Amino acid sequence: MEELLQLAIDDPERGRRQAEDLLTSSADPAVLSYAHQCLGIVARDAGQAELADTHLRAGLRAAQLARDADRERDVRASYGTALACAGRSRQGLVQLQRAMAGASGHVAPRIAVRMAGVLATTGRFADSAAVLRDAAASFSALDDSVWEARARIWLAHTLLHLGQLDDAQEEAESAGRLYDGPETVWERISVLENLADIAAARGDLVRSLRLGAEAARFCAELGVEPRAELVGQNASVHLAAGLADDAAAVLGQRLATTSLTEMDRAELQLLRADALLAAGRPPDAIEEARAARRGFEHAGRTWYARRAQATLLQARVRAGEVRGAAAEARGVAEALDTEGAPEAPLALTLAGRLARGADRIDLWTRAASYRHHPNALVRAAAWHAQGLAREETHDRGGVLRAAAAGLDAIDEHRRLIGSSELRALATTHGRELTTIALRHAASDARTLLRWSERTRATALAQPPATSDAATIPASLAALRDNGRQLAEARQEGTPTEELERERRRLERAVRAESHTLSATTATQQRPTSVEEIVAATGETCLVELVDVDGSLHVVVAHAGKVRRRVAGTTSEIAALLGPAGMLLRRAARGRPADTATIGRSLQQAVLGDAVRLLPDAPVTLAPTARLHGLAWSLLPALQDRPFAVVPSAGQWLRARATPAPQQAGTVLVAGPALASGGAEVPVLAERHPDAVLLDGPRATLEAVLAHLDGAGLVHLAAHGRFRADSPLFSALDLADGPLTVHDLERVPRAPYRVVLSACESGVLAPVGAEELLGLAAALFSLGTAGLVCSVGEVNDDATADLMVGLHAALADGSDPATALCEVRRRAAGDPVAAGTAAAFLALGV
Repeated sequence: MEELLQLAIDDPERGRRQAEDLLTSSADPAVLSYAHQCLGIVARDAGQAELADTHLRAGLRAAQLARDADRERDVRASYGTALACAGRSRQGLVQLQRAMAGASGHVAPRIAVRMAGVLATTGRFADSAAVLRDAAASFSALDDSVWEARARIWLAHTLLHLGQLDDAQEEAESAGRLYDGPETVWERISVLENLADIAAARGDLVRSLRLGAEAARFCAELGVEPRAELVGQNASVHLAAGLADDAAAVLGQRLATTSLTEMDRAELQLLRADALLAAGRPPDAIEEARAARRGFEHAGRTWYARRAQATLLQARVRAGEVRGAAAEARGVAEALDTEGAPEAPLALTLAGRLARGADRIDLWTRAASYRHHPNALVRAAAWHAQGLAREETHDRGGVLRAAAAGLDAIDEHRRLIGSSELRALATTHGRELTTIALRHAASDARTLLRWSERTRATALAQPPATSDAATIPASLAALRDNGRQLAEARQEGTPTEELERERRRLERAVRAESHTLSATTATQQRPTSVEEIVAATGETCLVELVDVDGSLHVVVAHAGKVRRRVAGTTSEIAALLGPAGMLLRRAARGRPADTATIGRSLQQAVLGDAVRLLPDAPVTLAPTARLHGLAWSLLPALQDRPFAVVPSAGQWLRARATPAPQQAGTVLVAGPALASGGAEVPVLAERHPDAVLLDGPRATLEAVLAHLDGAGLVHLAAHGRFRADSPLFSALDLADGPLTVHDLERVPRAPYRVVLSACESGVLAPVGAEELLGLAAALFSLGTAGLVCSVGEVNDDATADLMVGLHAALADGSDPATALCEVRRRAAGDPVAAGTAAAFLALGV
């Protein structure tokens, strides 16, 4: 009959059917006690508290009739656990204590494990760990490997919450070694969940995601929905990785189901509140945090309720609800600090913001005491508090030292991440550190340039990781085929709803797979020094734009000098970007468009008086992430001079240091369905008879990727689509489907220079803290030195003529910035050609 109880956990539906059959076919009270216990466990795990209570009480009565004391103890222990799951932890512990009285042999430690589980759910982790250590030793002596493994799984869980990560890992791995049979699949899933949690606590998000994915595969093989614990673990890792919207969506879907216990629901609500807060949705976060707190308080789970209250306070303050919050925030923060909780630095920092006078510094100093915590994100939060404390005492040097240490912790957090998306998003955790550092660096031009470089485009300095650059992953291949089918369906006017659903499913699979990639190297490139930047400028003038508390600071480096001016506000500039883009679209469509007025306004807002510092020389612009897509040639000071745009001065120096290949060839690609038919490509093919020509059915993804590898110059004429919602799925259309950023990242050796003639091919999405994602960013991270691409809508016919002129200048030895400048000069008399030329930028060198 013990197998029936195992079925209640491993295969609840099968266990329920067998138990119901026993209720109708047997009158033996011992058998009936097992049947009711099984049904009670199934109902408990399905969140059906009343049904669980009914069956477990009936099971108790049957065990008493059977006059089997150990049977009664075991059912009573299940009853106590069910009470705790229903939020009645105190009554549950009473039942477990009654069950333990007089127990011996195998029964006593089995009851102890369940008691320890209830202790853990109430936050009594030290008490739980002590009980579990004794239970594990008892099972070992009794040679009961399955229950010993269960005890060690729970012990790993409690040690994790106590911050004893090495001991927790050892216990989880010991449990995994004890579970080695096919009949212990659920237990192995629990081991994977534990190991994933421990990896996340260490900051190894990639390992955590891999372990979680492995556990999810086991669930899929069993044909069952992942347990709430696994869903929560996966969401918490995505939240730590900066994927707040993804985490909130997954948790919302799971919370919409009914198969949740009250405690599972409260835990997922708390996680979703954290995700909503990180996603910038404080009102929604308030609602979820309040619901979670009510659930925990109803269950008497003070430990968890305190964390829900901390999140609720963060959301309230973010929403502007500060009345009466100061005392409450301090109480919650001090309680978390007493526990040494990883949430304590954030709670103490919030309490300090709401406090006054010396109390502020005291609270921030206490938060700063966590700066040696094993988790890098906790350390970063502690260093932020240290910076605030130093700012309060006007210690500029102390602020900058704290910010540097905090950003070092963020770098450590990113160190093992291979996914370009996650690396970029991880910098979100350093946004407040960046803000405080730039504020205190702004008074000195060189210091501001140094800190700007420390805090921007760091993800591009590390090459992307791929699982196997030689073989296209199955999910990516399926997505490409789906893209081809979608394009055909749209051309033929047939329904696309089913294909769109499949596209979204495949994109989720590709993203999930990319997130589990480890970095190809654990080393981080050091930030470029001001001295290196100044030495490299030579005849070129570097202009770096820095957002300092909503004002744009312009740093100009040229001829050994670094100077600074303050231009407009970011809100003023944002108001001009929309009209500028609209005018370019009008010009591209052949309509009258006066861009001179908007150009002067943009110049004053973006450069201000710094325009007077520009010498008569080529300019390299390093704008803020949100200004990367500006059509810079609209600015009068840049219209008639060569200029290039780079994500950072560091990226510019890396591009300059990239050697031009000695014998690399030219590759010309024409994608399908171009209005001009890729008119420039045949002309370029005549001028470059040795070039590789891929057009018509030959312009396939695998052929293009193969010829991109190490090419000297690549011209891609193909329709482009920028995906603001998911930049790594921005794509160029080829004969057999889209070429996405995920595909580009599989190229072993970067092409030296690339020309992308499609609309919006150079648009990059600002993410994290001054990071960029998109087609151009992917090429930069691979090591491409220079690109020519558009940041807006372009006219196909005008583009074809422009591209021919561009390549002629490149063939004569001009760099892309100079070549584009020549093209703009020739197009000046034609509004359509001029508007199209203005949409193209030279990126890099």
